[in-house]
Amino acid sequence: MPAYAPDLGRILSREPEPAGGTTSSEVAYSVDGTRCEGYLATPAAVSGPVPGVLVVHDWNGVTDSVRMRCDMLARLGYAAFAADIFGAGVRPSDAEAGQVAGTYYGDRALWRRRVVGAFDRMREEPAVDTARTAAIGYCFGGSTALQLARTGAELRAVVSFHGGLATGPEGEAESIRAALLILTGAIDPVVPAEDVQALEAELGRVPDLDWQVVTYSGAMHAFSVPGANAPDHGAQFDPRAERRSWTAMKDFLAEVL
Repeated sequence: MPAYAPDLGRILSREPEPAGGTTSSEVAYSVDGTRCEGYLATPAAVSGPVPGVLVVHDWNGVTDSVRMRCDMLARLGYAAFAADIFGAGVRPSDAEAGQVAGTYYGDRALWRRRVVGAFDRMREEPAVDTARTAAIGYCFGGSTALQLARTGAELRAVVSFHGGLATGPEGEAESIRAALLILTGAIDPVVPAEDVQALEAELGRVPDLDWQVVTYSGAMHAFSVPGANAPDHGAQFDPRAERRSWTAMKDFLAEVL
């Protein structure tokens, strides 16, 4: 397990280490010839496979913030795999991140191939029960997890933390098999109320789809990302929303998986 900065370590410590501990490792894989570098964390003392959770990074790529979330999930008994959508070595700064993420927003086919490739790679892990899988994501990663759901992937659950909530072509939501939990901030200018309402209307046209939206008062974009501190740009870490959203995710995954 990496040596985390204090702000990440404090969040990780909320989930107690299980008696048997956890294991973690970097995972090299490729998608359409592009080398990627993911991260896998699993409970150490288990007999047989456990539910697998794909964890998708924000627009800074695979960082310790994502690895820490994988370690937290492993402490809860899941096999957590950090997807690398950008590819090995692409870890943009905040100044570069918008342009890098924009490549995928502008090429939906590429975006979906990268996340489907990561999902397929997770399912190859012996520790993962392929019949019980989920995907979660943060900011860009929340949008990405929802894109994975829209492909019709065999997921049981998807959780978006302050992700973009773009709607899809007419009828696309009918392909979604996963139950959806969408966690968003009430004063997030990146994901305004109109986007939330449009997505709710789209999902509401699919009668049997299981979905819910939770909105956190006073929360901006990136509310669950420690260190986010750009309120002038609408992004701010919010400890209360971070804690509540993690609890909501835990309850949701425990129910669905």
